[in-house]
Amino acid sequence: MGLLSISSLTKKFGGLVALKQFDLTVEKGEILGIIGPNGSGKTTFFNVLTGMFRADEGTVLLDGTSDNLLDRKTHEIIGMGVARTFQNQRPFSNLSVLQNIMVGGHCRGRSGIFSALLRLPGAGRERRRLEKRAMEVMTIFGDRLISMKDRSAWTLSYANRRRLEIARALASDPKLLLLDEPTAGMNPAESLQLLDNIRHINSTGVTVLVIEHDMNFMKQLCGRLVALDYGEKIVEGSYDTVRNHSRVIEAYLGKD
Repeated sequence: MGLLSISSLTKKFGGLVALKQFDLTVEKGEILGIIGPNGSGKTTFFNVLTGMFRADEGTVLLDGTSDNLLDRKTHEIIGMGVARTFQNQRPFSNLSVLQNIMVGGHCRGRSGIFSALLRLPGAGRERRRLEKRAMEVMTIFGDRLISMKDRSAWTLSYANRRRLEIARALASDPKLLLLDEPTAGMNPAESLQLLDNIRHINSTGVTVLVIEHDMNFMKQLCGRLVALDYGEKIVEGSYDTVRNHSRVIEAYLGKD
């Protein structure tokens, strides 16, 4: 059994089937890519996996446990070791970069995050733990975030807000990191830097699931790809296997 075992995962929105009997096993330590045209069910998959949408059917088991992840709430899923970023950036704009990342670690603490941020009595130890973890994850991105740790998040460039989202997710010490279009809005040089960042994150033992439209990025990053269309898995395998599959070509380009 892999780190994540998914069987018969189904999600419907009225008459629309966004995910249909989706099966997948994610192995510990791999970087797995999810591709597919817009509307194929990629982000819905992440939303169901993290408890933001409730599945209509299926089982999701994490790291050999017998508890169905689909029965858990979002904060419980984060506490179990699953963290994510979003396609649309969601920083706390008026908090500092450091505080934004500290928020990501709240699920591992006993006192409330805002008690720590506001320095309320009894929260000193928790704040020091959160600060230490935040500083650790910022180092992954060189001086991109550390040099701006006391600045408000809204002042960051687009690329640095992307880095901030990843750092905030990592603050929860995840086993599994879900990245939803992490290179969106980045230029080629920034994408190349992020490629190295994700490889480094993976080298620390974090398994990575990534949704991305940049196929060159996916070719360099992922050991395995899964292609979706209309909520169904078309094919999974190596980059060449998936990229050259007739149904994948049809999904992206249409029939002759």
